[in-house]
Amino acid sequence: MSKMQKIWPTLKRLLTYGSPYRKPLGLAVVMLWIAAAAEVAGPILIGYFIDNYVAKGQLPLMIVSGLAVAYVLLELLAAALQYFQALLFNRAAVGVVQRLRTDVMDAALRQPLSAFDTQPVGQLISRVTNDTEVIKDLYVMVVATVLKSAALIGAMLVAMFSLDWRMALVAICIFPAVLVVMWIYQYYSTPIVRRVRSYLADINDGFNEVISGMGVIQQFRQQKRFGERMSAASRSHYIARMQTLRLDGFLLRPLLSLFSALVLCGLLMLFGFSGEGAIGVGVLYAFINYLGRLNEPLIELTSQQSILQQAVVAGERIFDLMDRHQQSYGADDRPLTSGSIEIDDLSFAYRDLQKVLQHISLSVPSRGFVALVGHTGSGKSTLANLLMGYYPVESGEVRVDGRPLSTLSHRTLRQGIAMVQQDPVVIAESVLANVTLGRNIDEEAVWQALEAVQLAELVRSFSQGLHTRLGEQGNNLSVGQKQLLAMARVLVQAPQILILDEATANIDSGTEQAIQRALRLIREHTTLVVIAHRLSTIVEADSILVLHHGQAVEQGNHQQLLEQQGRYYQMYQLQLAGEELAAATREEAQPA
Repeated sequence: MSKMQKIWPTLKRLLTYGSPYRKPLGLAVVMLWIAAAAEVAGPILIGYFIDNYVAKGQLPLMIVSGLAVAYVLLELLAAALQYFQALLFNRAAVGVVQRLRTDVMDAALRQPLSAFDTQPVGQLISRVTNDTEVIKDLYVMVVATVLKSAALIGAMLVAMFSLDWRMALVAICIFPAVLVVMWIYQYYSTPIVRRVRSYLADINDGFNEVISGMGVIQQFRQQKRFGERMSAASRSHYIARMQTLRLDGFLLRPLLSLFSALVLCGLLMLFGFSGEGAIGVGVLYAFINYLGRLNEPLIELTSQQSILQQAVVAGERIFDLMDRHQQSYGADDRPLTSGSIEIDDLSFAYRDLQKVLQHISLSVPSRGFVALVGHTGSGKSTLANLLMGYYPVESGEVRVDGRPLSTLSHRTLRQGIAMVQQDPVVIAESVLANVTLGRNIDEEAVWQALEAVQLAELVRSFSQGLHTRLGEQGNNLSVGQKQLLAMARVLVQAPQILILDEATANIDSGTEQAIQRALRLIREHTTLVVIAHRLSTIVEADSILVLHHGQAVEQGNHQQLLEQQGRYYQMYQLQLAGEELAAATREEAQPA
């Protein structure tokens, strides 16, 4: 009972997805009952023929022909109704899966970024694809089989009791035994099915990791190690699947066939010990026929528990994702007007461990230019992500336009604040689609943005210009060209606040100077927040915030920080020395 109480909420929620298809499913159920009645009527006709004509040695041609035609028509009717009800169930199942996938994908898209810090991509893919396919089987196989079996068993019970109640009582002795088998099967199969779904998700995750990191795997000759890892995951899945097959092979058909054989012996004994003529041979034939037909739906009902268990486990995984906390935004839908930024005593930790940022305070006026510098791991990108609203502020406050960041709506945030990252995402669409990203922007504005970032000449060289389709993840572009494309996305519709996270790290100095000129123009109506390791790119910043282990250790403009001769001064001198050494090396390498 406790098992059923645990399964029922998930199963009920899965079945509610079929509510829009109540009419076709109801029609399918009516077809099932008519088909069951047609199937059950066949043995009754044959039994009547045996007792009333064969036993008496009378075979009138017209009656025999009529019974034969009626029997064939009943079988044809049952087959036709079975076909059409299967179509209805499949149509409902496909609709349910489509709606489920939409809801799951929508839930995944609305997850806070912190959820993706620890959630493997393969696990998410498995929930959207494999788990929803299993739920389709719930409608196509489990629901259809249960309703079909219930209709067939119900019709046969009515027929058996109408023929002979004593033999009917012997026949129904099989049901308690079947219920015990079903309970045992459910008890032992549930943990195995959970492992099967988990191992399948691990396989998907492993394949995703291998494909994404194929270059690194081949470079460091890790094919064998990753192959062994995938083999181990596949082996675990194989062992779990074999456990379910062994359970099916032991508990289902052999045991149920044994119960059916015992009931058949009981029917024969009752027939043998009954007085002569008390039970007709035709009645015995009908009961033997029903028993054979009864065995199959009972086996199907029991075997469907495996699919039912998989569907419930898949439903639990799907609803776990759908019920998670989603990214929350405020209700303030007013657009940003000034782009001023105020950060008061901001502290942040990703997972209740060591704080990444500690007591950060910063004020950036409208149209200001602030730079964030520091060694790797100092918290620069974390601060940028907090300004984007990707993570909730736990301690302290961030205000934009004088309004708390947490009160701003999703539309206000995304229209008013934009970021160009060091490793930008390029979708497998045209250049135009990659720049506009669904926004209503004409091609002339796109060309102007491409000119500003020195990418227009490359796009003109493409066979279809702006409409040239870029490869998966932009694999036909260099890393620097991807950064330029990401920069064009921002320049085509300038936001109030622009964050550059090492956005010029992979481009040459000539292109960087062109981008710097474009940024000087955009500064007239945009606040700039620039994260940079190359300090020469931020000498014009109004204010430079130096971070070290999550703390603000220095702040001022370029000249003021050099005069302090602190950490910024050391970083700047080290970079100058490195550039001079690199220039000297190039001169020595040049031929005389």
